Amino acid sequence: MKKNYMFSAFLAAMITLNVNAQGRFDEMEYGKTKTVFRLNAASLPKVRIYKAGQGGKPVKTVKMRAIGDNRWEATVKGDLSGMFYTFDIGKGECPGTFAKAVGVNGNRGAIINMADTDPVGWADDRRPAIASPADLVIYELHMRDFSISPTSGMQHRGKYLALTEPRAIDYLKRLGVNAIHFQPLFDFASVDETQLQRPQFNWGYDPKNYNVPEGSYSTDPYRPEVRIREFKEMVQALHKAGIRVIFDAVYNHTFDIDGSNFQRTYPGYYYRKTADGRYSDGSGCGNETASERPLMREFMIESVKYWINEFHIDGFRFDLMGVHDIETMNQIRAAVDEIDPSIYIYGEGWSAGTCAYPQDQLAIKANTPRLNGIGAFSDDMRDALRGPFSDDTKGAFLAGIKGEEESLKFGIVGGIAHNQVDMTRVNYDRKPWTNNPTQQISYVSCHDDMCLVDRLKASIPGLKDASRSEADRMAELIRLDLLAQTAIFTSQGVPFMLAGEEMLRDKKGVHNSFSSPDSINEFHWDNLKQYPQVFEYYRGLISLRKNHPAFRLANADAVRNHLEFIATDDCLVAFRLKNLEGIDSWKDIIVILNANKEAKLVSVPEGEYTVACCNGVINEEGIGMPFEGKEVLADEQSALILYRK
Repeated sequence: MKKNYMFSAFLAAMITLNVNAQGRFDEMEYGKTKTVFRLNAASLPKVRIYKAGQGGKPVKTVKMRAIGDNRWEATVKGDLSGMFYTFDIGKGECPGTFAKAVGVNGNRGAIINMADTDPVGWADDRRPAIASPADLVIYELHMRDFSISPTSGMQHRGKYLALTEPRAIDYLKRLGVNAIHFQPLFDFASVDETQLQRPQFNWGYDPKNYNVPEGSYSTDPYRPEVRIREFKEMVQALHKAGIRVIFDAVYNHTFDIDGSNFQRTYPGYYYRKTADGRYSDGSGCGNETASERPLMREFMIESVKYWINEFHIDGFRFDLMGVHDIETMNQIRAAVDEIDPSIYIYGEGWSAGTCAYPQDQLAIKANTPRLNGIGAFSDDMRDALRGPFSDDTKGAFLAGIKGEEESLKFGIVGGIAHNQVDMTRVNYDRKPWTNNPTQQISYVSCHDDMCLVDRLKASIPGLKDASRSEADRMAELIRLDLLAQTAIFTSQGVPFMLAGEEMLRDKKGVHNSFSSPDSINEFHWDNLKQYPQVFEYYRGLISLRKNHPAFRLANADAVRNHLEFIATDDCLVAFRLKNLEGIDSWKDIIVILNANKEAKLVSVPEGEYTVACCNGVINEEGIGMPFEGKEVLADEQSALILYRK
């Protein structure tokens, strides 16, 4: 490793002045009388000007001139609007590392005036307000999945514009989510934008141009301004509906090495190598970027700022955040704070392989206390509920398997230190990993791994029993699905759900559907008619959380002061939110999560209670008559929520 660090230090010293002097990656600056091109590159580049986004020979080739060490510039006179460009340093042509508009398939940069891409009223677009990240309800959505099915009833199926249609907006508002985490929307490499007449699918975790919207989601990928304008129209429509837009940031790797814009401009610089000189693969995708190096760090910071300022993005989810170094992540947080501290940043607190960088300096989950207000996903809570990532057939709490109660309790408090959580019995951690609960993403399913319905079918013995009727198995499936999400939405931290779970989505048992066809990934909107009670329960859970601040306490001391656990049996977790005067309209709240196949008695503080949730039904006004006592019966495989006014 020493040799690798010495190489890194040499390159860092070589270009630090350039980064500090320039500050931004303005590789193409358009003007009506001239266009200026700039590039960070290892050797003398040429700029080639084309009439079209693909095909044809260059109409002009211009050598760039040095304006500093490894910093180049060229000015081309005349109005180049509508033209395209590439940089060439002998490693193959590319649109640079920071193209803001591209032609079809992203192989050439486009020369446009970005102001012309703004929809009407864009200057008045405003970010929906939140007081704390705990107020977010994050809905993870793949652009194509949501609307591509004919059952969606949408006009612009699989496109940005589908999210501007009244059917989509009304549905999201009715459900109650206030933040959509879109899977990758930047220009990615795995979908051929010239062949959109045939179905193609990919999640998009294969970056090509980081700062341009993906063309396959636009109505015309050949016209550079269309994808940008339609993306902005989508953001604008969601903002008007009170919904934030979260960007999936995949800076940890590129689609490949030799064909990447990084490698073609600055060979060997942007990627980490192992001690023996091989490219490291902490991403599991064939490479890992070197976030600690000045140009890569500055690139990430400027890219995040660009998506905020140009596209009004409201949050960032960092893919495989554990590949990035802590210092870079904290500098990104600081830069974002200067724009708007309410912009939430979170990520996967792990890598997919060993990184060529010291683990104690990486933004992994265990190092979250050293990340300034940056969140991470709680695999502790996820796997306590449904079972380990490594084995789809193995269940946990939801399967009625004892031993996961402490891990679930750790998730309920938001990953903080709490005197009623025994860390020696938590599944993956031996010490708390959040400073405050808003650093924990609470979830049971996401795009990775099976969706919740498929996981339950694979891991719950009763759901695989062919001797049972389909109605009985479906009733149990729904009970456990709702129980799982009740644990998530009544926990401290930031709740997160995979889009479509509210309509009992399945993917036909596919574990990793990143390139599966639409028949696997698409939403089946007819499920809303078949299982209306599921949607109503999800809607009720979200409303319950929004209406009662006790479920979204923003700091660790508040959680320790107001949340206490109640002693229970195996596969049963109960907690009380107490002393809520001045915090909530409810005085005391009791939440009981029963994964047993039989009803269980639970002792509670004596008093008069109203039932807000029972046996798959939520009604904040009360279910049945209030009752008085010190013992309650929690139905099998379901949640019970009580309160005192």
